[in-house]
Amino acid sequence: MKDEKNFTNFIVLWSTQTLSRLGSSLTPFALILWSYGETGSALSTALLTVSSYVPYILLSLPVGALTDRLDKKRLILAADTAAAMCTLAILLIWLSGSLRFWHLYLINAFIGTAQTFQQPASEVAVTLVTPEDKYQKAGSLNALAYSIINMASPAIAAALYSAGGLPCVIAVDLLAFAISAISLIFFVKIPKTVNAVYDGLPAGSGLKEAATFLSRNAGVLQVMLFLAAINFIASIYNAALPAMVLNFGNEAMLASIQSVSGIAMIVGSAIAAMLPVPKSRVKAITHSLFIAMGTENFMLAFSRQPAIWCIGAFLGWICIPVMNANLDALMRSSIPQDIQGRVYSARNMLQFFTIPLGYLAGGILVDAVFEPFMSGMHGTVLNQLFGTGKGSGAAFLFAVIGVFGVLVCLFFSRLKAMRRLEN
Repeated sequence: MKDEKNFTNFIVLWSTQTLSRLGSSLTPFALILWSYGETGSALSTALLTVSSYVPYILLSLPVGALTDRLDKKRLILAADTAAAMCTLAILLIWLSGSLRFWHLYLINAFIGTAQTFQQPASEVAVTLVTPEDKYQKAGSLNALAYSIINMASPAIAAALYSAGGLPCVIAVDLLAFAISAISLIFFVKIPKTVNAVYDGLPAGSGLKEAATFLSRNAGVLQVMLFLAAINFIASIYNAALPAMVLNFGNEAMLASIQSVSGIAMIVGSAIAAMLPVPKSRVKAITHSLFIAMGTENFMLAFSRQPAIWCIGAFLGWICIPVMNANLDALMRSSIPQDIQGRVYSARNMLQFFTIPLGYLAGGILVDAVFEPFMSGMHGTVLNQLFGTGKGSGAAFLFAVIGVFGVLVCLFFSRLKAMRRLEN
């Protein structure tokens, strides 16, 4: 039988999943526009993301154990199909004229459950089809895919939403799913694995093995906790961004900022692909995030000019592909293949449980703390720094999270176990 662990097979899997994720990213952006237009509340919009992450976090560990045992291709297809059916449900409810926020929260919870199965299965599938000497290139291409999605999806979703509303966006989302599913079924070969160590054992044995691995590899654990802290700050940013831009600007400007972020990541992906393997992947990760945290947040906070916002977005995101490529290679080379599903799921729980907390914190801080505070600061130096009216509180919040982001990077960059990880 032809060797399935070759880079051509990875390219087919990569392109298939990129198309699927591009389609899936359109509807959430359109729902942000719809929800903020309905309520004007940062918290209600943030809850859309929170509702999808809660089941993802709660189920990550047991699902990781199952991921190592089940056929990866079937698991990816089943999860993608379930998510597509949930998106179709949103369309049908909208067409009936009865779409409410609780519908979106409930459906997003089901989509999050599907993603709990899909994400670790995709991670392990990449390892199964990629030669070890191509991990750096695979990580760069994964970063490129993420960049393309971040660049294209806001512009595409905004254009489709303006042209045909939510149904038009969802229709394109479902079309992308159908094309990617057919491609995955007929053109992608993912080798099956036999886990001799864990076959026949209860799922809890695998969870214990993942916990044991992390307890014995403090450097890997510290990298995960570092990303958890960064995700918390980044989620506050994501919750506050629509509240500021849609008040000081408009929907097109929000799409432009996110598209510029995607362009920056494409440039960064090209840089990551051309760079040689660094002497320290850990330093590449911490330095990249230091630049990201120390640029965009402050440029958003202290300027009301859309051009400056876009420059900040470019500077904030250009180093992220370098971080992602090195993080991807570091994790694949540090975690044994036969327990990657379990460890990746443990990583997801550790790194991603802070995302819903960050969205909740961001929504509450904007609506209940910073906006009310700034409304009483007329004529003060704070108005000169962060503007006036609705949106100024979100700008103030960007300055705060910028400071915390820089401090987090400095703290984790000094941890010895993480610095010694590659030794």
